[in-house]
Amino acid sequence: MSKSDQGIEVSLSRQRYTVIPRTLVFITRGERVLLLRGAPTKRIWANKYNGIGGHVERDEDIYSAAKREVIEETGLTIDRLRLCGLINIDGDQASGILLFVFTAESPAGEPIASEEGTLEWIRRDQLTHFDLVEDLTTILPRALDLPPNAPPFFAHYRYDDQERLVIRFA
Repeated sequence: MSKSDQGIEVSLSRQRYTVIPRTLVFITRGERVLLLRGAPTKRIWANKYNGIGGHVERDEDIYSAAKREVIEETGLTIDRLRLCGLINIDGDQASGILLFVFTAESPAGEPIASEEGTLEWIRRDQLTHFDLVEDLTTILPRALDLPPNAPPFFAHYRYDDQERLVIRFA
């Protein structure tokens, strides 16, 4: 299929809905999960705990983007990187975010902090004691408890009239 056959120019000229691809990786080591406490200077989720991830660059595939983000934000080597979920997040009438949720294991090594924030290994049974990004209480257990042969989960996020997050799973 040629580039013009993809229909990108036509979609943009018709004001089709577009998405920004991002990755989110939950790294485990035994019963602990590595979370990033956002730096106080971050524009979004400052001082809140989130998984590792970020934007997908123009010249990379989703899997490579997830691996790159892990290296950039933690310095760790990971094993068993697995796609666990896809989440379509409404932004506005014209665009949103398509979030690719992964899990991975890190058998050894200490994470190296970055300008993104500080990294902490947190026991799964202690997660409720931390100031997590709003959706983590819902998607983190879903991702970590996904059976080995199960397909990824699919979800849609939107915000109601009071700007509250509404999560719907397929």
